[in-house]
Amino acid sequence: MIAYLTGILIEKQPAHIILEVQGVGYEVHISMQTYAALPEIGQSVRLLTQQIIREDAHLLFGFADKSEKTAFLELLKVSGVGAKTALAVLSVFDSDSLANAIANDDVRKISSVPGIGKKTAERLILELRGKLTHTGVVSAVSNTQDEVIETLIALGYSEKEARNAVKGLPENGDTAEGVRMALKKLSS
Repeated sequence: MIAYLTGILIEKQPAHIILEVQGVGYEVHISMQTYAALPEIGQSVRLLTQQIIREDAHLLFGFADKSEKTAFLELLKVSGVGAKTALAVLSVFDSDSLANAIANDDVRKISSVPGIGKKTAERLILELRGKLTHTGVVSAVSNTQDEVIETLIALGYSEKEARNAVKGLPENGDTAEGVRMALKKLSS
């Protein structure tokens, strides 16, 4: 699995880019959100990636940040939503506005995405409710808090529970101590 690529931006189109990494040109499919975050051609760029292998193709999808990749992976879990549709959703919504539309049951707003009808929008809301959170919270926490959140999620807590548990923890500190303190908070 290719987790990320760092290289020189050779070509950029709204739907894909060519990224040269040590002499190899990778075609990476992107959303409009990632496209807007790209530097000029010839500049260095780092993208988080997700590789999808199908019977007829090996596809690589790129994301400017972790929240967009997380939203993409959650969208893929929804019945009837493939990679191209997930990118279309992320081209219209950033991860915060998508989480907001889902939290507000805004079928009309979600069905405004090309290729998403009312039934698919309703299914997205139903299946993604509580799974996407506002990433403003993520960017406001330190790396230590991110690590504690990821550890708690791996232990089976929901993302919401994990985020609530790290509130008030020291921003910089020992991750193990942070996990211990968060678990204590969750058990009370």
